[in-house]
Amino acid sequence: MNKSISFLTLAIGSSSAFANVAPTTQAQVAAQGNLQLTISGYEFPRLKPILNGQVDIEGVDLDYVKMGIGEMNNDVLNGEQTLDITEIGLHPYMLAYANEDFRDYTLLPIFPLRVFRHKSIFINKESGIEKPEDLKGKTIGTPGYSSTSLTWIRGMLLDEYDITPQDVNWIASDVDSSKELTGAVSAQEAMMPNGVVIRTGTPGKDESELLVTGEVDALFHAAEPKAYVQRHESVGRLFEDSRTAEQTYYAKTGIFPIMHAVAIKTELLEQHPWLAEAVFDAYVEAKDIAYAQMNKLGWAADMMPWYVQELEATRTLMGDNFFTYGLDEKNTKTLETLFRYSHEQGLSDYQLKIEDTFHKSALELVEQK
Repeated sequence: MNKSISFLTLAIGSSSAFANVAPTTQAQVAAQGNLQLTISGYEFPRLKPILNGQVDIEGVDLDYVKMGIGEMNNDVLNGEQTLDITEIGLHPYMLAYANEDFRDYTLLPIFPLRVFRHKSIFINKESGIEKPEDLKGKTIGTPGYSSTSLTWIRGMLLDEYDITPQDVNWIASDVDSSKELTGAVSAQEAMMPNGVVIRTGTPGKDESELLVTGEVDALFHAAEPKAYVQRHESVGRLFEDSRTAEQTYYAKTGIFPIMHAVAIKTELLEQHPWLAEAVFDAYVEAKDIAYAQMNKLGWAADMMPWYVQELEATRTLMGDNFFTYGLDEKNTKTLETLFRYSHEQGLSDYQLKIEDTFHKSALELVEQK
């Protein structure tokens, strides 16, 4: 197979592009020449082999476009839809599907970003917050209330500590100190549900400044806020030993929270139903390359002094393939938990199901190990 990336892009944005056209087989496409498609995603080690051409999607030549997650979300959900295959925020997609009848793209069970979120709760150390239950009655800041990360945090706090969104006061900042990493917040990440009062913070202040000045007592944020990165003396994490808290949570629930999935144009899958498996297989192969690198030279490539010990501890708790793709039992439980959280929190109009959000050609996709 050709390992080079073609920089030609197929114009397929029209909603009638594949109207009344019979589905293809992979053999037919091979005989006619590869599909020319545009892809976007972060250059994570687990994705990089696809983005740099080391791993092919069989039957496809790719044009890689570099974007932040906010830009990817906005292109797909609110913009020109220039991307054929793309990483996307899971919850923004869910909200567009459930609340806006969005069907232009569909999901494949590939999860490029998974993150435990206990580490994402930051506090002003002078606020009197020492344990999760102390959040009740406090003021919480956020740059994006309905983002995937925040939805996971609120759900976890309800399930584990009986803290509802109505138990706290909410302030949304109009500036995000991590914007350069993530891109602009999409409309689906700034949704404000009925039954929850969300005020706007001081204009021009980012979420980090709100926390430092005490305008908010705590902060829920996917990225580390600027004040925490700069080791501001008044800012810390609610869970000081977030590693232990997250490992305990996983041991209890089996949930490794999913942040991003992969979206693909629905028309593409309708015209080329073999494409779901081809894309899935390529992402799995790329992830396997990343695993191999971790096993052989991860300790040398990474600057962390206890890299090997951390890798071994993770495998002991979560298994060798701890970053799984596909709709296996654990991933299905994780997805259904986020579906429940979204509806319970008044964000999605109804509780989604796996068969709603994932293309029918992808429902049986699981890794073969």
